[in-house]
Amino acid sequence: MARELSSISRFGLTEPFELQVSRGQITGHKRLLKFGYNALVQNVEETVWEYGGIYVYPASALTMTATSSLGATDSAVALTASGLDADYNEISENLVLSGAGTATTTKQFLRINRVFVTGSKALTGVVSFTNNGTTYASVNSDNQTLMALWTVPAGYTAYIVQTDVTVLTETNNKFGTIRLVTRLPGSVFRTQDMFSAQNSDVTRTYSLPLPILEKTDIEFRAIGSSTNADLHVSATFEIVYIWSGS
Repeated sequence: MARELSSISRFGLTEPFELQVSRGQITGHKRLLKFGYNALVQNVEETVWEYGGIYVYPASALTMTATSSLGATDSAVALTASGLDADYNEISENLVLSGAGTATTTKQFLRINRVFVTGSKALTGVVSFTNNGTTYASVNSDNQTLMALWTVPAGYTAYIVQTDVTVLTETNNKFGTIRLVTRLPGSVFRTQDMFSAQNSDVTRTYSLPLPILEKTDIEFRAIGSSTNADLHVSATFEIVYIWSGS
């Protein structure tokens, strides 16, 4: 039988609050490390995610069809999609690609926040999660989506603790401008922080964490300084989200 180690705080001692949250020992608190990557950013702004372009969010909850670019080569690959339902509640669904390399969710997703491989077989191709021709998630041989975006579930307030951005290019004198943007339901995306970087990384640690209300979309976007900037951009945000509902 596996032995579960107890928190020392249960015996009147103390240990780091962050560790307790990660261990699930603080009621109503959850941690999140969300990261994304875009391999080619020029002088048109794009979301920091592996598919490229500005991310399009579903207007309503939808079933999603997963399709491998290599078809049967990826048959029997097991994946988990996690996101939010029509009421912004957290949901997830396990899928196994068929002999043709496809699968369709039974649940309807208003948001897909992450997809990852859960079985023993790794992906060879690129699996896209789509509905009516729009791609809402894309996962490749990393076996994990690289999407620097996330939506706060209903009943929670998120607090952004830290962000990290890296911009690299082999093209001289080119730089990137990266925005951390958020959007409340029915509103527009608003810039919360902005970074400029040239073959460097920027880390922001917020001594007073940024509060983000429930149902808010959070996203990193990047743009290069010229048409041939050829930027490689990665972005990460670290969050603790706390139950604030009834």
